[in-house]
Amino acid sequence: MTTADGGRGVGTPGRAGDVTGAERIVPFGDDALLVELRDLDAVRALDDAVRAAREGGALTEVVDQVPAARTLLLRVAAHTDLATLAADVGSLVRTTTTTTPASTPASTTAVTVPRGRAPRDPDAADRLEVVRLDVVYDGEDLAEVAALTGLTPEEVVRRHTAATYTVAFGGFMPGFAYLVGLDPALRVPRRDSPRPRVPAGAVAVADEFTAVYPTATPGGWRLLGRCDAVLFDVARTPPALLVPGRRVRFVAAGRAR
Repeated sequence: MTTADGGRGVGTPGRAGDVTGAERIVPFGDDALLVELRDLDAVRALDDAVRAAREGGALTEVVDQVPAARTLLLRVAAHTDLATLAADVGSLVRTTTTTTPASTPASTTAVTVPRGRAPRDPDAADRLEVVRLDVVYDGEDLAEVAALTGLTPEEVVRRHTAATYTVAFGGFMPGFAYLVGLDPALRVPRRDSPRPRVPAGAVAVADEFTAVYPTATPGGWRLLGRCDAVLFDVARTPPALLVPGRRVRFVAAGRAR
């Protein structure tokens, strides 16, 4: 992402607001802050901390948070004092980046929430539930992934279904979620040439992520199987089934060929 407002920093006119040297907070228009972080682990840690603070009754100015691979966008209520909010968020950044090393999953980060306060986020309990997706493992790239990893197709399926994944962020298209927690043995690069059409429901892997394609689209991830879950529905609240922070398990519902 690019810095909005010509790079105007929070609290320091004319330049971005550095937090720890590797991280900074910048305005993103009039009603948002963009927090730039060192890596995905730092994003997940801060995303969890901000969400816990909001559920505990703090950071009431924040109306939405949108994590990405290296940034966290905080949408705020109109007329919010961005400099004051940035100072509060900066304290969370320093705490999470100090206590959570890059190699530690953000889901293990402990965040203190004030006692006696009900969660403000009605979806907070939903995120604690594990979404289970039934998958028929007959993907076009299953044999190739097995060859690339030195595993049998059956072992690829076993490892893919053994993990509990977490939605790190959404992107690419509505309903597409980048899931982290993939077994390192299953990390393979994207295809050299994307397919012109990947079917809806295709379960795929690429690099450190796994995902499910919500609708038919061109794509370059390696296909392991397919599921029939509806991942995006405008009549549902929220429309996306897999929102940041939600946990996911894949269940083998058919034999790999």
